Amino acid sequence: MYEPEEWGLFINSSKRSSKAVLLHNGNRYASVPVGDSVHLIEYHENLEFINKLSYSDHKWTICDSRDRKQHYVKKTWPIRKALIPGVKNVERQSLVDPKIFFPPLHIKLGLMKQFVKALDKEGECFKYLCEQFPGLSDAKLKEGIFVGPDIRKLLKDETFVTKMEMKEKNAWNSFQLVVTGFLGNKKDPNYKALVAELLQNYKILGCNTSVKVHFLHSHLEYFPENLGAVSEEQGERFHQDIKEMVRRYQGRWNVNMMADYCWMLKQENSQEHSRKSTKRNFDGKRKRVYKNL
Repeated sequence: MYEPEEWGLFINSSKRSSKAVLLHNGNRYASVPVGDSVHLIEYHENLEFINKLSYSDHKWTICDSRDRKQHYVKKTWPIRKALIPGVKNVERQSLVDPKIFFPPLHIKLGLMKQFVKALDKEGECFKYLCEQFPGLSDAKLKEGIFVGPDIRKLLKDETFVTKMEMKEKNAWNSFQLVVTGFLGNKKDPNYKALVAELLQNYKILGCNTSVKVHFLHSHLEYFPENLGAVSEEQGERFHQDIKEMVRRYQGRWNVNMMADYCWMLKQENSQEHSRKSTKRNFDGKRKRVYKNL
């Protein structure tokens, strides 16, 4: 049975296209593409297409500071009573209600980005990163632009730690503990101490407090109990898959592209079936012939 509160709306917009897909919280069901355009780029007016999806009826949860002297110092920030266009940095009227999941995957990517940006670009650690990812441009490497599989590769790489200095190693070890003990399916009972240690080591390393780091610093109590169930990693898989489809169709919009994506979707089915097929494959026939000989 369809329950709107069990689904989240993932919007993937860039300078070239806009796409929207529904993701099930818990990843029990396959993603459902609901919008695709190679003409509507990332502008406020273009994002109003969510009204075409009857968002006001469904109200899905949406997956989506410059005062450096106060970074890691000021934890409690005043809450705005209203978002008024033209006041401070609010430019336009909000399109949706403020009901948004903190994105675990993008927080992980943000933590990785700040870690890499704080590395000594002439140090052994950064040089090792360049050797491990020769396909990434110098600009992406210096800015710490990595994707999920890249981070998983580094988390498993035991040599990577040996290239670090002590403060880099402390920050990296804290990052690993937060990824496994807070941003995944299982939350460590001591997760608050893990996050506090991460913030302290990031401060020592010289990392900036981006909005992703700010979430951990000032809004830890707003995270759901099981971050793995509401993670936008399924949305990131959609992003990677649809990017391949766009490449195959050479950036031209075609209704067949979304059909190809839907055919590509695969979901694991743990149900066991006792019935056996009456048809035999080629290998089975070949073994039977050899046995008779």
